[in-house]
Amino acid sequence: MTKQFTPNDLVRYIYQEMSEGENELLVQALHQDESMMEEYLQMLSAIEKLDQIILHPSEKVVKAILKKAKSTGLERV
Repeated sequence: MTKQFTPNDLVRYIYQEMSEGENELLVQALHQDESMMEEYLQMLSAIEKLDQIILHPSEKVVKAILKKAKSTGLERV
């Protein structure tokens, strides 16, 4: 009987959270199931794009934090 892998299993594989035995079974499944391989590749692509995102707080948020820090007497870093 073949184990049915879920998208959650793919995430666990990507982040190396599987046992060695599970890894081997998933790799075999990826080689045999084209749609699972496609989903895996899409996940890798999404992770790569997310890693490239650089977020910056708005000036309004920074000013609010600085104002709050000043009012509570926190020292400047």
